[in-house]
Amino acid sequence: MPDPATEIANARRQDSVEATRTLTVTGLNHALHDGYTDLIYVLLPVWQAEFALSYGLLALLRGLYAGAMAGLQIPVGRIAERIDGKIILIVGTVLSALGYVLAGLSGGIIGLGLALALSGAGSSTQHPIASAAVSRAYGKAARGPLGIYNFSGDLGKAAIPALTSLLLVIMSWRHALVLLAFAGVLVAGCIALWMPAVGRGSASKSKTSSSRAGDGRGGFNWLLAIGILDTAVRMGFLTFLPFLLRDKGASLPTNGFALALVFIGGAAGKFTCGWLGERVGALRTVLLTEGGTAALILAVLVLPLTPAIVLLPLLGVMLNGTSSVLYGTVPELTPPHRTERAFALFYTGTIGSGAIAPVLYGFLGDALGPTMATAATAATAIAICPLALALAAHLSDHAGTRRSSV
Repeated sequence: MPDPATEIANARRQDSVEATRTLTVTGLNHALHDGYTDLIYVLLPVWQAEFALSYGLLALLRGLYAGAMAGLQIPVGRIAERIDGKIILIVGTVLSALGYVLAGLSGGIIGLGLALALSGAGSSTQHPIASAAVSRAYGKAARGPLGIYNFSGDLGKAAIPALTSLLLVIMSWRHALVLLAFAGVLVAGCIALWMPAVGRGSASKSKTSSSRAGDGRGGFNWLLAIGILDTAVRMGFLTFLPFLLRDKGASLPTNGFALALVFIGGAAGKFTCGWLGERVGALRTVLLTEGGTAALILAVLVLPLTPAIVLLPLLGVMLNGTSSVLYGTVPELTPPHRTERAFALFYTGTIGSGAIAPVLYGFLGDALGPTMATAATAATAIAICPLALALAAHLSDHAGTRRSSV
């Protein structure tokens, strides 16, 4: 007769293995899709030279990809309530790769735009589905793994554009895109072979307990507002940073080095703050990162060039760190059967904020100058703190209690 204790231990071991496989495969997929997204920046000058495009048309190409990715996340979240998320991830990854194949075959701006829209549509699948998969795999301990998942995206942003730059030295951009698309097909194969089934979001509906029938809707709204403002701070500050450093005497290479320091710090921030939020709670972590962001932005404004550059890695940690905590909090405020939909709505809001915020801060910079506009980003970071206090009432780690909310 099987020993019940042994069976329980084996089941837990199997769950741990499947959770690790889920995190590994979704992290690889996240790196691919985020790399695909930022790959466009490397190709814009190439396309301008080949197709004689204006800056407006180049911006339109970027907008087609970003718009398709942002606009389809909510529909994808709804589809995931009816179809296994693993299948959606595979199809989305193949579509993203196919879009870049078609971009390499395009002969003009129309074909290129349609190809990028297709690739962006494929990338719309991975954020809501993969985040929900990691959340379900790790349960209450998901905040740290979600931080690792988000960190993997930054690795892709660094690796794939850099790899493309090297490929363009030895081959045409069309052949380089075909090669990168092949990498996408390989990742889709990894999902098919190694990732455990995600299941349909609605399949977990019956598991929603009555204790999760609180005011979660209000809690999620606070979380979404914080995410939108946090993204606005990050994108607004990065818009003005090169001009601030230039006014302090930075050369073009120094500016590039400074931005790299911010991005390196940002990648570290996504990793460490997800871990920190798991241990000290979301409220303390958000207050720390947003307060630190405001203080460091103001310090960069007033300090000379060299000390300002020294602070940039730490500022990158603070700028990006909050996002991992916020992503990790989404499942806590959402019934299990609506996790994909909640992640889709959250990512749509933050991606949309990333597109709109630089424009709004840009108008402010035109009116008041870059220094005052950058100071406004610090003020926005401070404004997040009272929202975090309002959110804390809906969190299970608030005031040492462990309660759930929908």
